[in-house]
Amino acid sequence: MSSMPALFLGHGSPMNAIEPGEATKFWKTLAAELPRPKAILCISAHWLTRGTCVTTALHPETIHDFGGFPRALHEVQYPAPGSPSLAQRIQQLLSPVAVLEDSQWGLDHGTWSLLLHMYPEADIPVVQLSLDVKLRNAEHYALASRLQTLREEGVLILGSGNVVHNLQLLQSAAASPPPAWALEFETIVKAAILTGDHQALIEYHRIGDTARLAAPTSEHYLPLLYVLAQQRPGEAAKVPFTGIELGTISMLCAQVGSI
Repeated sequence: MSSMPALFLGHGSPMNAIEPGEATKFWKTLAAELPRPKAILCISAHWLTRGTCVTTALHPETIHDFGGFPRALHEVQYPAPGSPSLAQRIQQLLSPVAVLEDSQWGLDHGTWSLLLHMYPEADIPVVQLSLDVKLRNAEHYALASRLQTLREEGVLILGSGNVVHNLQLLQSAAASPPPAWALEFETIVKAAILTGDHQALIEYHRIGDTARLAAPTSEHYLPLLYVLAQQRPGEAAKVPFTGIELGTISMLCAQVGSI
């Protein structure tokens, strides 16, 4: 089959799983346009480890890794199968980095809140790769670049996070206009994606105060680097969706490769 695109999707609030909006409509439409994946590898902002880990459970549980939300959200299940064979393939590609097998971690909301809309039948195998908190940004990018072969093997590489993610300054009113710094950072990131300036995105801290406000911690930003690392020389990247929810959560989505 032809090479699968790689996607970064801003997942936003867990409530997006059960409250459809413009972003969820986009995810559904995008999935319908993609070739059907043989499997999905998700790099979620919500699985941080010391060392790199990969899920190996045959039947990964749906993890409700949040609090303070309605019971209906906690009752959501996404019973997609796992894929020990894909986990093993990832270990091979990332060797000599020791990728640890984890049969206990399932699918966190950074994964299932997206896939619930994209592939509601939950019939495509899903594996998660963790974010090693010990790695620097450039090391995350270098590690991810070794996964490019998976795209030829029919695997959808999906990064899930938010390029602007500041919960301390979150605005409770959904219609509240985003602050200037949030719009500025999203615009800077979009421009760098479109021009292929990966180095600027790896070193986003150099942007200064705008970056410190937009990404006070890096875990929601890092999945973007895992997706951009899949881009080959001469290959297009685009930003088909942007927008900021609750003032400080960017829903920007990026796609590497054409459909």
